[in-house]
Amino acid sequence: MNENSEATLFDRYAAFRHVPYQRYWISRFLNTFSAQVVSVAVGWQIYDISRDPFHLGLVGLTQFLPSLLLVLITGAVADRFGRRFIMAFTDFIEAGCVFALLYLVYTGVDIVWPFFPILTVFGIARAFNGPATLALTANLVPPEDFANAVAWNSSAWQTASIVGPVFGGLLYGVSPATAYTVGAVMLFASGFLAMIIPKPSQRAEREKVNLTSLLAGFKYIYHEKIVFGAISLDLFAVLMGGAVALLPVYARDVLELGPWGLGLLRAAPGIGAVVLAVWLTGKPIQKHAGLIMLICVGFFGFFTIVFGASTLVWLSILALALLGAADMISVYIRETLIQLWTPDKLRGRVNAVNMMFVGASNELGEFRAGTMAAFIGVVPAVVIGGAGAMGVAVLWAFLFPQLLKAQHLKGRD
Repeated sequence: MNENSEATLFDRYAAFRHVPYQRYWISRFLNTFSAQVVSVAVGWQIYDISRDPFHLGLVGLTQFLPSLLLVLITGAVADRFGRRFIMAFTDFIEAGCVFALLYLVYTGVDIVWPFFPILTVFGIARAFNGPATLALTANLVPPEDFANAVAWNSSAWQTASIVGPVFGGLLYGVSPATAYTVGAVMLFASGFLAMIIPKPSQRAEREKVNLTSLLAGFKYIYHEKIVFGAISLDLFAVLMGGAVALLPVYARDVLELGPWGLGLLRAAPGIGAVVLAVWLTGKPIQKHAGLIMLICVGFFGFFTIVFGASTLVWLSILALALLGAADMISVYIRETLIQLWTPDKLRGRVNAVNMMFVGASNELGEFRAGTMAAFIGVVPAVVIGGAGAMGVAVLWAFLFPQLLKAQHLKGRD
């Protein structure tokens, strides 16, 4: 009994036996944490200035467009150049953008348009950071420890998503300058840790750069129907059900909470997700992966409806936590499939496409929510979006029977 417990513990922390992964994990955690702090601060500040939910949607669109417009370039760069360097360099660029936001605070800007050029540069840096960071994981751990690393990556992201918004709300309550300063310092620390990751083995792409090579990521995903189904399912479900951009409106006008309450709302999805992510490090999905994914997307939509219609603080937080737990399944399955099934020479381009889908589901979903809220109201926009996510889960079961029948998460032999 004791031996089994030790084996389980050993397996649960398998990825952390590798020093490069330890530094990578901390760096990625700091990057995500700072992004959450800055996101809460920017959202609250812009809504404080304009009181217009449409501007909150524009924040998401501004950060998504670089991933969409540069998708052919960012992935190719991650395959041809050192992924550590890209990760570190973009961290420093993001830190510079946060200092620019800090400058706006000190100059007392009372209009919203100066924020958007800064957020655009921030989005460009993140567009290059994402594919390189995601692809780097597979270079830091052996294949047998990779699924464990994916679960811990998700745990890092979700933990930062729990603490970051609360911390960001508290810091913004002290002052916007405090929130931005802490965010910038964390990004610098993230960049430094990325720089000292030992040089990993990476199969750099040396084929001639042409349209065919640039489109290789799209071609791979299209032909791998299970991967295509998983990515597109997440895209349309979160595009329809995403309500993060409207949380400042819920915090101020619906639930009547302050910046600290906004932090709690932003953290709630991560609370459910991180519990599930840690559980997955020791209990990975072994059967009925596709079916489980589709069911959980349906639950994601259902709990979005509950949140949208709720006027009770405790019920709203519970609904957000449960939809976060449901969404975690999609993230875990998608990331494991992509990284294990993709050849290393293509990982940058495939991850660039993946990040474009993720960006579309998150940032473009925020734009959808903000635009609908401006026309039909906040509560109807969220409730209709949740119903749409449930419909997507049902539709994808028919469009992608390969996904419905998928049993295991395994790499190619």
